[in-house]
Amino acid sequence: MNKSYGINIWGDNNFVIKNSTVNINYKSQPSLLEITNQIRNKGYKGPLLLRFPHLIKKQISTLYNEFNRAREEFNYQGKFQAVFPLKVNQFPNFINTLIDVSKAYNYGLEAGSKAELVIAITHTPMGAPITVNGFKDKEMISLCFIAANMGHNITITIEGLGELETIIEVNQEFNKKRKTPVIPKIGVRIRLHSSGIGIWAKSGGYSSKFGLTSTELLEAYELIKKHALLEQLWMVHFHIGSQMSDIAPLKKALREAGNIYADLKNRGATALNAINIGGGLAVEYSQHAHSKEINYALSEFANDVVYLIKEIAKNKGIDEPDIFTESGRYIAASHSVLIAPVLELFSQDYHEKSLRLKETNPPLISELYDLWTSLNRSNAREYLHDGLDHMESLLTLFDLGYIDLEDRSNAELLVNMIIKKSILLLNNDDTEELKKLQNKIQERYLVNFSAFQSLPDFWGLQQHFPMMPIDKLDIKPSNPATIWDITCDSDGEIAFNGNAPLYLHDVDVDTDEYFLAFFLTGAYQEVLGMNHNLFTHPTEVVVDFDKEGNYLLNKLIESQNIMDVLEDMDYDKNHLDKKLKYQIEESTLINKTQKRELLGKLYLYLSENSYLKTIQANNEDPS
Repeated sequence: MNKSYGINIWGDNNFVIKNSTVNINYKSQPSLLEITNQIRNKGYKGPLLLRFPHLIKKQISTLYNEFNRAREEFNYQGKFQAVFPLKVNQFPNFINTLIDVSKAYNYGLEAGSKAELVIAITHTPMGAPITVNGFKDKEMISLCFIAANMGHNITITIEGLGELETIIEVNQEFNKKRKTPVIPKIGVRIRLHSSGIGIWAKSGGYSSKFGLTSTELLEAYELIKKHALLEQLWMVHFHIGSQMSDIAPLKKALREAGNIYADLKNRGATALNAINIGGGLAVEYSQHAHSKEINYALSEFANDVVYLIKEIAKNKGIDEPDIFTESGRYIAASHSVLIAPVLELFSQDYHEKSLRLKETNPPLISELYDLWTSLNRSNAREYLHDGLDHMESLLTLFDLGYIDLEDRSNAELLVNMIIKKSILLLNNDDTEELKKLQNKIQERYLVNFSAFQSLPDFWGLQQHFPMMPIDKLDIKPSNPATIWDITCDSDGEIAFNGNAPLYLHDVDVDTDEYFLAFFLTGAYQEVLGMNHNLFTHPTEVVVDFDKEGNYLLNKLIESQNIMDVLEDMDYDKNHLDKKLKYQIEESTLINKTQKRELLGKLYLYLSENSYLKTIQANNEDPS
């Protein structure tokens, strides 16, 4: 990987490299390093989650602009509308910003649970659409009726016949004595034969979890007609999976759903006026051209949707319906960046000062030392091979008992030093052989974050996220890198992958801070993040820009402290506090003065978050 870390592939022009740092490609173009240091200098340590409202607005406006361009290009008469699925990210700093920056588009929210429905009702502007998906009970459907009575533009999507029967029951309870009933709109989710591809393909197809079969759809239609609710039936909904990498399955699904819509419309569902194509609009996570995840652009996506639905409407003799989307990943992914400090490079202990050479060393150790001291550009490749060969021989001698632990330690140190020096000398060669040799000495970077909390899709689904250092980008990185998080779990590792390699810099973190950034983390990662080892949500900050283009750090929410984390796990915080205090006071190992000192230190430590501390450059103060 070169110094750009594939930013031209995944970055969507949101970030640029200027001199040696990653900068936000907006307004005054501040660097991520400058923002990170400003936050840390205020005392907020550990990993940081930076939110960028302008990127949320960019994604929403791009989505609407592309669909409206396609509507104009194909003279499409139906409208375009979108809602954000709350399951993708329910955090207040995101949702409040989303609603604020999307007012001009009448953008709405989609809810899939009672709690999400409360968020949707309280945050969606009146008139903007709310769609309600997922399994529902009577109470949830009643909440939808209450929202409709408030004046909300809300649609209940039927996932099964039982839900429709409950809607009929609730309607009778709410509107039995009313001359003018208030009823939410009704949508029907259809279970298509078509399915998507990839990890989330099971969201579509006949074996999918949600939706009505053709038989159930006909039964639902008759039931709706029988109970005089045809005026409320206005949406057909389908979804074929998240992160659609290929456009072809969508085209197939559109033809199927479009014909079902037309059939219902011609059957007598005259109020039917919308096709909801669900989510699935993909995000490019790859950092390497050979492994790109998607094969289409948003313009092609919009063109295909508009054109195919228009053709079906024309062929079936019906009006062109409104088009709805529920793309959440596309809207949310790019808006947040996780910044985490590197705590340690594990091979940094391999220094000459650590050698324990004897007055008389085994011959192979002496030869290794000679290789190390006489390495130069002309002999580097040969000596590197010799060093690797000597290492194998020395390990065999150790297993047979011919050399001791000091000899083995010296062998490991010398070979590692030979490899690193050789790679630096041969760095410009960039041959396949050199790459293979580099892979033999992967550097382990201990990074102050939890993969389970901040990148759960990596742990659960092996989803790659773009990652790179935020500075030193004027220097070509030389270390093939494996990332270790700070959890006590061997799965908390992003292993070096030769097919999609990550190279980082060889830095001394005792004197020079080194930060890694993980991009495109705004979709699903926060809400799916788990408190493994009781590491919680990182400290988050919203990065706004004023009219002059200067950045502002707003709405900072600090990561929970240790006692609050334990309280969230249903421990009695007061009981824990008393128990800790009691054990210090009852200790016979210390005097009263020492007890007061220990109590002061204890409460200081308990007021901090669970993430580890680092030492700032020049060892100025703990961080």
